[in-house]
Amino acid sequence: MHLAHYLGLLHRAQTNLADAFRQVAAAHADEPDVRHLCERLAQQCDEHAERLEPFARRYREQAPDEPDRLHSELFGGTRTGGIGLLRDLQDLYLMAAECDICWTVVGQAARGVRDERLQQVVRGCEGETAVQLRWLRTRMKQAAPQALVVA
Repeated sequence: MHLAHYLGLLHRAQTNLADAFRQVAAAHADEPDVRHLCERLAQQCDEHAERLEPFARRYREQAPDEPDRLHSELFGGTRTGGIGLLRDLQDLYLMAAECDICWTVVGQAARGVRDERLQQVVRGCEGETAVQLRWLRTRMKQAAPQALVVA
């Protein structure tokens, strides 16, 4: 069964996203909304990873290195200034999109194995991940004019 592979992928992706949210919160502490929401979203990602743990044990989670590769290639560290904030938010968006599609795939597998408890976790976390993506997109729209037009 390959569900264990995707559980490992999703678990590591959530952990990496939490770490990246914290780094952006610290780097852009002068933007109160970014600092506050990134800290909150990091906590939410940690909770997602915790909610996966019983299923990781049940299905014997395998931990592939893909999320680490994505994290290191996308998120080599935070940047400064307006353009830096925009790029950091874009990196977070791509990492959250990875989590989003993994939730979809794990949800489909949970339906396939008729694991109602895993389906419940997926529904809740998938919805919260969608909110994360919406906030990131909105915040990038807000930051783009200032970062790209005003010198």
